[in-house]
Amino acid sequence: MSNGGAKPIHVIVLGGGTAGWMAATGVAVMLGEQVRVTLVESEDIGIVGVGEATLPHLRSFVESLGINESDFMRETHATYKLGIDFRDFGKIGDSYIHPFGSFGEELAGISFHHYWLAAQQRGDAGPISDYSMGVAAALANRFRPPANDQTLGSTYGYAYQFDATLFGPYMRTFALSKGVERIEGKVIEVQKDSETGNVTTLLLDNGQRVNGDLFVDCSGFRSMLLGEAVGAEWEDWSHWLPCDRAVAMPCAAASEIIEPYTRAIAMPAGWRWRIPLQHRVGNGYVYASSFVDDDKAADAIVAAVEGASLADPRILKFRAGRRKNSFVKNVIGVGLASGFLEPLESTSIYLAQMAITYLIELFPKDGKIENADRAEFNRLVDMEYDRIRDFLILHYHATTRDDSPFWDHVRTMQVPDSLAGKMELWKRTGRIAKYSEGLFYDASWIAVFLGQNILPNGIDPRVSVPDPGGMARALSSLKHAIDMEVATMPDHRAYLHSRSERLAPQL
Repeated sequence: MSNGGAKPIHVIVLGGGTAGWMAATGVAVMLGEQVRVTLVESEDIGIVGVGEATLPHLRSFVESLGINESDFMRETHATYKLGIDFRDFGKIGDSYIHPFGSFGEELAGISFHHYWLAAQQRGDAGPISDYSMGVAAALANRFRPPANDQTLGSTYGYAYQFDATLFGPYMRTFALSKGVERIEGKVIEVQKDSETGNVTTLLLDNGQRVNGDLFVDCSGFRSMLLGEAVGAEWEDWSHWLPCDRAVAMPCAAASEIIEPYTRAIAMPAGWRWRIPLQHRVGNGYVYASSFVDDDKAADAIVAAVEGASLADPRILKFRAGRRKNSFVKNVIGVGLASGFLEPLESTSIYLAQMAITYLIELFPKDGKIENADRAEFNRLVDMEYDRIRDFLILHYHATTRDDSPFWDHVRTMQVPDSLAGKMELWKRTGRIAKYSEGLFYDASWIAVFLGQNILPNGIDPRVSVPDPGGMARALSSLKHAIDMEVATMPDHRAYLHSRSERLAPQL
């Protein structure tokens, strides 16, 4: 993209890792000659690197950058992901999959789940998961990319599961090939304009001065620019999302099967993840330190893993919440510098990608940052965080579990009014609150509500089934068609092998 001969805006990205290199690459590729991009990082500062599960939105981001999917997956030891398998959340023994796709098909403008509810009340329907291609393929450990048509094969999506310690370096190599400049060094001072309060310079420990026009803070939880330098306030959500730590430990795969989904298993003081990669399995226990201490949490994940451990348990500390503004002065926070929501629905990379997308869409013209652009950026980011927050809280609050102090607490706690309204609407009418922007639409909420045994008292009054037998046959036919379609899909591991020159060796 040409800038018409104007001087390019110098964008400084502070911090490498996933968020930093995604931001640098996205801005450089999407804005072209309008920008000059420099990333400052120090090899002495570690990154939060555990097995990462993502959402389908990352696919479009990777594609828009011109990255080859097969190459990307090979280099990051990635696998495909059709959804998340939740276990023991509603009550012990429960299991359901939140798929990347739909349940059934809309009929006469009415969502499928209303017809399913009517049939289920008569005993004429199986679990709603029977009518999802994504769920069926996940449970069968099969995968094929969705079709580009209107058939059943187009009713699901997919994401990636990859090694985060490999993703950042992969993005760095790609970014450097696109003209991003990298400077090695640790920031020891942030200098600001005395009149405007804008950040002007990063002073490094080697004496180098890095000047810029717009600064993107990817410094992680420290939030060195957004939080410390320009003073963006923090809004704490730990009273709704009390999990504040995770203990991570990778292990060797215990079998040849590579599941095309992430698993989330409820634990006495939180939940644990299982993320199958090509070369190993990522594991971790996300927990509330006020309900279990670090040593017991570490013991719990050691006891839970299925294969030989590949590293000692590693404790990560965090807190749920976000900056009240993610764009202040000439500083934009991306990733952990902006906020944090625990990885229950694999939203961390999405939140970084979302901020990068809004930055590009609202990029200041001719280097002049308008208050209206800041306000719109902050509105959009706040909306994304708030809606994801509510969706995560739902997983904890929609439970009958009272078998541990943690579950008794989240079951009985007061939730945000915005979530309370969504839950009341569902319970009363079976409807999902509508919105046109943000993450997690109808199928996602339906998966969690029904998966955690929250059945509505009413359904859409337009639903009329004059021929219950015909509806039962239609549902049976749909399930049969899904099963037949899934039967033609290759095994997930086999498909990975066919798309790559090699699979990463199991450790």
